[in-house]
Amino acid sequence: MTKPGEIGSTDTTRAFLQKSVSLLESEYLPKIERCLEHLTDEDVWWRPNDASSSIGNLMLHLRGNVAQWIIGGVGGQAGERRRQQEFDERTHVPAKELLANLRAVVEEADEVIRGLDAGALLRRRQIQDYDVTVLEAIYHVVEHFSMHTGQIILLTKARTGEDLKLWRPVREKIPGRR
Repeated sequence: MTKPGEIGSTDTTRAFLQKSVSLLESEYLPKIERCLEHLTDEDVWWRPNDASSSIGNLMLHLRGNVAQWIIGGVGGQAGERRRQQEFDERTHVPAKELLANLRAVVEEADEVIRGLDAGALLRRRQIQDYDVTVLEAIYHVVEHFSMHTGQIILLTKARTGEDLKLWRPVREKIPGRR
């Protein structure tokens, strides 16, 4: 029997899973949305140099990562990922489409995460040539999403020179913006 705070604890498991979902859905994704409110489709595909990724590429990459690690790796759903294409894409997919696709994959991943229990967290998975526990897979995706959200924020500020007002309530729209 586990004690409160141990890995097998229902309270600890629930807290970890809820926080993981909350970070993806209510913290990071809204910051990306806020960035897109400041950008045109052209801005979304701007890159400072050939060695850097555009916001569009980062959004494709986040979608691929979440789908591979959570929906496929944790949830067991078949899927094919072309990781390098996420970075090579240059066709300027509209920002609204990128956001809708990213939102859909996050929502699907959230459902997978919400369906887990304490026993599932220590099960091993082979994902992208890594041998990880389900807990490690979730932790990887949350950390990875955070890192690229920060890059999207930086690229947005570099492109627009604007204060993104990320401290404001997320659902508050900027006047005159999409």
